[in-house]
Amino acid sequence: MRQNGALRRAERVEPEWLDPSSGTTVWVDLAAPAAGELQHLSDTFHLHPLSVEDAQSSLQFPKAEPYQGYLYVVLHGIDARKGKHSFATRDIDFFLGPNWLITVHDGESTSVAHLRELCDRHDRLLAEGPVGLFHRIVDTMVDHYRPVMDALEHRIDNLEEEAFSGQRELARRMLTLRHELAQMRRVLMPQRDVLGRLARREFAAISDEMAYRFRDVYDHVVRLADEAILYQDRVTGILEVNLASISNRLNQVMKVLTVMSTIFLPLTVLSGMWGMNTKLPQFPGGEASQFWWVTGIMVAVAVAMLAVFRRNRWM
Repeated sequence: MRQNGALRRAERVEPEWLDPSSGTTVWVDLAAPAAGELQHLSDTFHLHPLSVEDAQSSLQFPKAEPYQGYLYVVLHGIDARKGKHSFATRDIDFFLGPNWLITVHDGESTSVAHLRELCDRHDRLLAEGPVGLFHRIVDTMVDHYRPVMDALEHRIDNLEEEAFSGQRELARRMLTLRHELAQMRRVLMPQRDVLGRLARREFAAISDEMAYRFRDVYDHVVRLADEAILYQDRVTGILEVNLASISNRLNQVMKVLTVMSTIFLPLTVLSGMWGMNTKLPQFPGGEASQFWWVTGIMVAVAVAMLAVFRRNRWM
């Protein structure tokens, strides 16, 4: 529990703290809470059972739902996994009341941890009220998306440089990257809608001043969502270029094999004819020179066919 000094937890909330006219800001931060803790908060802050049930769920899509006396918001933070080309998203549940804020997460939210440290050093952050604190947490969550998007762009740039190499394993890397971008879009698009509702002041808890602040966060999310769409299109184009490069290399191989087969076809006919037991017209010089005559004819035919292929630009 936090009271201007930003206390983290308390077993019991004093009723007078819930009075909006007291000028007290209360922040309850629950990291991986047990069912009993959420039930205790539900009884103290009069939370609706449906919102408490959603907060207990490990995965909820971003949304904003007004309840009697408070606003329930679910947003997703991002967590880059070190050493892997992937990321994870974690939802944070916000219960925003007149003078209190409750955050529920799995205990690995860097955004909440960052704000908790700031509140310990600067009491003025809590003096801004629960909506101001809520905005700061959301703004920090959105800022953490930027390094992940930059890393994805760097991977796309590397794939563009390797696309013309025709490596088959690139296709798997591209499909993995496109899947990650699709996951990013599935998170950003509904989150953009939620922040848009906050920016348009659809809820009484959001003042005009705070709506302007949320509008700035909304603009950042819109840019991130647009970049995710653009990056996904780039990956699709790179994949097509890579497949075309592989196809061209295969065509070149098939062209060489076809030319070789075409050249050896008449040579096989000639060797078969003079290898038969039947009598064929003899070349000058007798039987001792037959082999050299046939070999010379084969070489002449091969050279003539290569000349024709070269002249017609078939090879």
